[in-house]
Amino acid sequence: MADPKGFLKHGREVASRREVAERVRDWNEVYPDGIGRALLPIINTQAGRCMDCGIPFCHQGCPLGNLIPEWNDLVWRDDWDGAMDRLHATNNFPEFTGRLCPAPCETACVLGINQDPVTIKNVEVSIIDRAWGSGYVRPEPPEWLSGKTVAVVGSGPAGLAAAQQLTRAGHTVAVYERADRIGGLLRYGIPEFKMEKKHLDRRLDQMRREGTVFRAGVDVGGDLTGPQLLARYDAVVLAMGATQARDLPVPGRELGGIHQAMEFLPQANRVAVGEEVADQLVASGKDVVIIGGGDTGADCLGTSIRQGARSVTQLEIMPQPGGDRPSGQPWPTYPMLFRVSSAHEEGGDRVYAVSTQEFLGDDDGNVAALRLVEVDSRFQPVAGTEREIPAQLVLLAMGFVGPERAGLLEQLEVELDERGNVRRDESYASSVPGVFVAGDVGRGQSLIVWAIAEGRSAAASVDAYLTGSSTLPAPIKPHERPLTV
Repeated sequence: MADPKGFLKHGREVASRREVAERVRDWNEVYPDGIGRALLPIINTQAGRCMDCGIPFCHQGCPLGNLIPEWNDLVWRDDWDGAMDRLHATNNFPEFTGRLCPAPCETACVLGINQDPVTIKNVEVSIIDRAWGSGYVRPEPPEWLSGKTVAVVGSGPAGLAAAQQLTRAGHTVAVYERADRIGGLLRYGIPEFKMEKKHLDRRLDQMRREGTVFRAGVDVGGDLTGPQLLARYDAVVLAMGATQARDLPVPGRELGGIHQAMEFLPQANRVAVGEEVADQLVASGKDVVIIGGGDTGADCLGTSIRQGARSVTQLEIMPQPGGDRPSGQPWPTYPMLFRVSSAHEEGGDRVYAVSTQEFLGDDDGNVAALRLVEVDSRFQPVAGTEREIPAQLVLLAMGFVGPERAGLLEQLEVELDERGNVRRDESYASSVPGVFVAGDVGRGQSLIVWAIAEGRSAAASVDAYLTGSSTLPAPIKPHERPLTV
């Protein structure tokens, strides 16, 4: 194990973010020189806090099955190359998860029963950032080709994980993406201040060198039909995500200035990397109201502040969580706690236990205000609590209700489950032979670690389907859930 007395000698310590006044003036990550470098002076000590538990519940908390005590021990011993090998054994893209994952592994940490848990996520991102900096991460092309072809539809974390695994297994893999650049939500849904796209582009370059082919700007289901896809490839992996955004059908929804978050964020992401966007939706000088209290809402908040919004208010229908683990959510479950993201540090107001009743417009047909009401524990309106708040830009960040069914899914005639997701069996196979399903398109909206884990598992099933057996790791079955989720 790492330092036998580490958890007794040292407390939890995380990287310091840049000052708010500095970071809101640019789109760079909120950590100086990147989080991995910012952590290096303290990370050996933090890794040494790991107790190498006989039953490491952090494994149970992570859908990827990351070998957390092993790479904690290796970091503490200053064996960074060994730590990288153990990290890559279970996770294709730790630079993504180390920045974007909510770290359910940490809430399952045994040390967290009565102390602050190990900074698992910080150790992870430090390992991979140091490995990239030292040149240790290199392409791993296959030693031989199978002669089999696979199409992966969707280039988010599930699709990329499946594609990399299948390419390394020797199959010829093409990844299709309808956007003009590869990356899915990693590119256009995640702001630069959370993950600079250089990390994504660096990994895509590695995959190209391994042999994966990327075809951006192709609408599968339109430019390339489902039957054509099946005729051209030996197997297909559906990894298009759950992109149908939840709407808010209240009076005034038709007014101008009310947009889905995924109309707003991709435009901001493009401009942040130097692209031009005609008629861009911007928050500059406006009172912005964000409906939805999750990560997407926080991304809209941080983006609005950087664009110079006059005010930003984030609304959430749920009551404000407490600062301590609720008794009904004991260790090692993932508790509902009041969390402060980097964007919340930068400004804006968070209003809990409220529901939007109506959007109010001006004479030009644009939104001017929002009428809301407080709700009780059953989400019923509380009489006498109605009020109006100004809003010239409203962003709907209430999550997603499933995959888009028109187009490819209808053409393939895949069976859907009761939630409207693509149904799959224990091997990630859909009802159509040769068509497999990974990530949110089959699971529903979920975490990046689930997407990568499902991409890896689906790849193992595709490999077995094409060759009769597979040595690729399969972290999870489609319906398995760790204790923390």
